Amino acid sequence: MSNEPSTQRSSPSPSSGLVCLVDDDGLVRRGLERLLRSHAMKVEGFSSAKSYLSWLDSSTIEGPCCLVLDVCMPGLDGLHLQKALADHGVPIIFLTGHGDVPTCAAAMKAGAVDFLTKPVEEEKLMTAIGLALKASISSRREAHERVAARSRYQSLTPREIEVMSCVIAGMLNKQIADHLGAAEKTIKVHRGRVMEKMGVYSVADLVRAAQAVGITPFEVSSPA
Repeated sequence: MSNEPSTQRSSPSPSSGLVCLVDDDGLVRRGLERLLRSHAMKVEGFSSAKSYLSWLDSSTIEGPCCLVLDVCMPGLDGLHLQKALADHGVPIIFLTGHGDVPTCAAAMKAGAVDFLTKPVEEEKLMTAIGLALKASISSRREAHERVAARSRYQSLTPREIEVMSCVIAGMLNKQIADHLGAAEKTIKVHRGRVMEKMGVYSVADLVRAAQAVGITPFEVSSPA
């Protein structure tokens, strides 16, 4: 199958977008491709997680996009691909013929939009895809913000990380100085550098950046 997104003569509906399918079962994949194209959606089909990742690394995606993903596949399976895509912000719908409660729970806990079983009902699949496409723009933006915040966080010194943790805990400069055993003037300097390096102008913005990175008050270790 060609990896060029298919285009339809009719204009796509407002909820349409690019849907990527990853399933090693060719019959299932081609059937889903036909179904989605009948709804005026652009579709990309892949027989493995590896081929999808190669395409993703070399492609620029504009507009809504989501992934319909099989769970059990040779090589990289669905759950591991979901983990590999954590920083891409691609909404995922799992579609499997071998689902179980622990697998479903793990997928949903990691942020999957839905977990459907084969043979899937058209209405359920289209509803899930509609939700995923609507969420995709904000999901990708949030993922980009997480990556950017993590990069900025990694530029902080150990002392700046300590100061940042105190600031997001709501502590004043004097309290931070007492807590860390440093002069208040020194804390002011560190605080200014933290704000500059993190690219924020208020404590509220710093708290949001910390949440994006996964930092909690008084945590001084680097995020996983």
